[in-house]
Amino acid sequence: MENQFFVDSARLSKAALEKKHRLETDPSCRKDPMEYLPGMEKISSDVMEKVMSQVRAYDPSRYTAKDVRAALEHETCSVEDMKALLSPAAEPFLEQMAQRARTETGKHFGNTVYLFTPLYIANYCENYCVYCGFNCYNDIHRMKLSPERIEHEMQVIAQSGMEEILILTGESRSQSSVEYIGEACKLARKYFRLVGLEIYPVNTDEYRYLHACGADYVTVFQETYDVAAYEKLHLLGHKRVWPYRFEAQERALRGGMRGVAFSALLGLSDFRKDALATALHAYYLQRKYPQAEMSLSCPRLRPIINNDKIDPMDVHEKQLCQILCAYRIFMPFVGITVSSRESAAFRNGIVKICATKVSAGVSTGIGDHESKYTGKEAAEAEGDEQFEIADTRSLERMYEEIEDEGLQPVLNDYLYV
Repeated sequence: MENQFFVDSARLSKAALEKKHRLETDPSCRKDPMEYLPGMEKISSDVMEKVMSQVRAYDPSRYTAKDVRAALEHETCSVEDMKALLSPAAEPFLEQMAQRARTETGKHFGNTVYLFTPLYIANYCENYCVYCGFNCYNDIHRMKLSPERIEHEMQVIAQSGMEEILILTGESRSQSSVEYIGEACKLARKYFRLVGLEIYPVNTDEYRYLHACGADYVTVFQETYDVAAYEKLHLLGHKRVWPYRFEAQERALRGGMRGVAFSALLGLSDFRKDALATALHAYYLQRKYPQAEMSLSCPRLRPIINNDKIDPMDVHEKQLCQILCAYRIFMPFVGITVSSRESAAFRNGIVKICATKVSAGVSTGIGDHESKYTGKEAAEAEGDEQFEIADTRSLERMYEEIEDEGLQPVLNDYLYV
């Protein structure tokens, strides 16, 4: 296992330590990541093979400056052009890419920037993902909010003026059941015009139920599209099943969700291939479900509780900007979200080029949007965070700074009739 993903486990029991060590060192102790578990729905779809065949054939090193220039000159960006724009050969053309991306953003989104906030309602997790603060072997304070606490948090967020919320949980069916999440969606519909979910993948009928409860869209991080790396990073739990996770967005659309969002967590594997796979995943599903809204993001690894040394491999701000500009040129009409994992300075700059949506007033902990507790009482009343954020600005400050840049912050773009 890569040392950069080591999570301190000094307070685990001897039995847990032994099991953790076996999972890390003996592949025979781990289930096949391509094998579905009981209860997981299999769907008939050609999207996975379309995406992965392109990724398998992708060699970033074979593209030249000539290929990049041609890609930038084409009115419509093809898959082959996208591959060139993600290659190392495109790095010297970042200014030209940014100019093209800014033009495309203006055509389709004007000067608007959409704002939302996440609400974590539980941090229990049954997966062992070695880079994540919520993983089942990380010794953190776990909790889930009661319906009363959920509603209070939502009231606080709504009072700030926010009209879109993203509800998140750790990946634990036993602690955060579909019914529990559904009740949270019903509460959210009382206070927000747009309700998103970032939860463990579920079956089509369960997405249909959550949509009926009030959810509008679903975000799923594939984390990495590299199956070999995925196997080494996801050692235990339902999340280990790579194809079931891959097909989550399509099941959500079949379940009636209005939109879906895609992302790899950059830094887990070859970021160029993961960025290509993310874009193609959205691209092929958009062609299959033209009525659906699609959005992309490309978060990078961040430090977590008990491990402050986690960093993305070789993915610096220049590479991140290249990926985001390539996304915009390839799919001019999709939303692009940049999370609070990135600095305020980076987010202020990228919204002027290609990003259309940013989170504000963010907390990745449980129950701490407005705390009436202090000291030991606070520690017991709030759950630990999933990762450290880089941009801690409030909604009010972000709104003002976006306006100062000559952009129009938008709290809602959807009306029910």
